[in-house]
Amino acid sequence: MRIADTADLWYKNAVVYCLDVETFLDADGDGVGDFAGLTQRVDYLAELGVTCLWLMPFYPSPRRDDGYDVQDMYGVDPRYGDHGDVVEFIRVAHDRGIRVIIDLVINHTSDRHPWFRRARSSKDSPYRDFYVWRADTPPDTSDQTMFPDVEDGIWTRDEKTGEHYLHHFFRHQPDLNTANPQVREAIERTMGFWLQMGVDGFRVDAVPFALNENTIDLQQHHAFDEPHDYLRALRGFLQRRSSGNGAGIMLGEVNLPHEEQVEFFGGDGGDGGDQLTMQFDFLTNQKVFLAMARQDARPIAEALRSRPTGLPETCQYATFLRNHDELTLDLLDTDEREEIFAAFGPAEEMQLFGRGLRRRLPPMVDGDPRRLKMAYSLLFALPGTPVLFYGEEIGMGEELSLEGRAAVRTPMQWSAEKNGGFSAARPSRLPRPVVEGPYGPEHVNAADARRDAGSLLQHITRLCQRYRESPELGWGTMEIIEQPHQQVLAHRMVWRGSSIVLLHNLSPEPVVVGFELEDLSEGTELVDLLQPGACRLDAGRRSEIDLEGYGHRWLRVRRQEDPRLV
Repeated sequence: MRIADTADLWYKNAVVYCLDVETFLDADGDGVGDFAGLTQRVDYLAELGVTCLWLMPFYPSPRRDDGYDVQDMYGVDPRYGDHGDVVEFIRVAHDRGIRVIIDLVINHTSDRHPWFRRARSSKDSPYRDFYVWRADTPPDTSDQTMFPDVEDGIWTRDEKTGEHYLHHFFRHQPDLNTANPQVREAIERTMGFWLQMGVDGFRVDAVPFALNENTIDLQQHHAFDEPHDYLRALRGFLQRRSSGNGAGIMLGEVNLPHEEQVEFFGGDGGDGGDQLTMQFDFLTNQKVFLAMARQDARPIAEALRSRPTGLPETCQYATFLRNHDELTLDLLDTDEREEIFAAFGPAEEMQLFGRGLRRRLPPMVDGDPRRLKMAYSLLFALPGTPVLFYGEEIGMGEELSLEGRAAVRTPMQWSAEKNGGFSAARPSRLPRPVVEGPYGPEHVNAADARRDAGSLLQHITRLCQRYRESPELGWGTMEIIEQPHQQVLAHRMVWRGSSIVLLHNLSPEPVVVGFELEDLSEGTELVDLLQPGACRLDAGRRSEIDLEGYGHRWLRVRRQEDPRLV
């Protein structure tokens, strides 16, 4: 094993942390988070073990969709600072060994974007073709909208020109016509601008909608034979423009089954790997929550086994528990969704769009520290790159009094002081109220967690360290280990002769897990990476491990030639 090899594709063993500048830390006391505040917290993130920051949109925006309704792709919302503040932040992050990726919204803009304002001014506007229009009355499309409780379809009539424009999301977010070469060129210029500013890549929003073939079919006058050529062009542009010998990445939001995600990587085998660098593993995420609801690990094993094999080495899955959106369960069947609702969000106010939960993880498991620590151990142990959402590391909860997805997008809780230490401003000036109740900052905050050796923060910091020391997890191949307990996930990650055995008990009952590693020899030592202890394989190449309720163990197979400390 050559540790040096892991630096070439840095994202395969990274720890990604997602945050919204608006709700992270307010440095100037106006009630809104800013880049100056974020820069002050870079050392906190470095201490946690973060190696890549994903910034949610900070562009000028009406903020009707948390900034994803972009009004200026080149700009910085003046409430957060200016371009100079962004450069200073990136410089400090890079100095601390943290890369920075930003949201790239390629499917739509705000209806206040200059392009759309000009497009709707006249049918003859040169910007008309930046969006998708139809003159006839559209059919019923209520089953195609992403927000069925808000929108009744994906077409809205523009009163001035009398035609309908397409929007798969909110009506104030018209879809871009990605079949138009001018649109694709404009997106490339946006990427080039931010790469020149020093970012290390992009989290690409709503990728399948930007390659929607129904949209492209409406644009008969454009030659766009293969929608995925658009992604290939963006990836090629990224590789040409990024610094560090092609170090830039595109992390795509592609909420599809595994077999359909392959195409967004560029296909499998030697001809693939020319589109998205990484994709979120939505299926495994949803199966993890099904498994936790059932206290049965088999859905996770099923999801991991369904991952495509033969992907190019440059491709990678990103794993996560929660994110800035609802916990979507749309890849599960109705009965499976209902099981998760019953276990983790039985009240209607906890649910969203009929397909997900607008909750953070700690309240979902009633704050049980054993279950939380097991869940995050599982996150880091899954094959791929783990992604954390801000506040997860301290166990923040949601604020259900807020509408929709805003429930999980409350200000970061830094201390027990006013506004959770987020801002010195009056509470009424904050972008959203701080969480109240048992998960409020007087009970859950970073300052207290840093001083508590048994806190979730300290646990996740340790997981970050062990994950970074274990390239098997990000680079290796996965084997499910057969053992008798359905509530236990036992798997092994192997890379270039090195391996780790990972055990997770999804139930509150203790078990003894016996397993066999037939390719190893009698006496092989397995060293625990998370707590003191070790075990050896017996003459039958077997071992037994005690797992307490919600217990978890990381066991590295020790080899004499392995120079790593254990």
